[in-house]
Amino acid sequence: MVTLLGGGTRRFNELRRAIGGISQRMLTLTLRGLERDGLVTRTVFPTVPPRVDYALTPLGRDLLDPVSALGAWAIRNQAKIARAREHFDGLAGATGLSRPAANLEAAPGRKRPGCDRKPSA
Repeated sequence: MVTLLGGGTRRFNELRRAIGGISQRMLTLTLRGLERDGLVTRTVFPTVPPRVDYALTPLGRDLLDPVSALGAWAIRNQAKIARAREHFDGLAGATGLSRPAANLEAAPGRKRPGCDRKPSA
């Protein structure tokens, strides 16, 4: 979101199309959070229908370089991350674990192993 707004002011639907696959509610919540944190400004124009523009604040612009660097790092390392996930998932499958913490905690609503024992006197 920050990188999208780094190119200049955008309307809500422009952001939604650029992101793709995000619900209207999730985009609204994300933009509200960024506005609350002082990273984004929201400007409403009294037209029919109302026009709403979003732009980075100076604080948001200051965040642009680190976020862009993180995004570039993620793109450069996509293949390594995918291999690490495959390796991890292969190990989890080989040990019979359906999730990483299966041996530490039971699924919600289920007893943890050994919790049905009565305390010794």
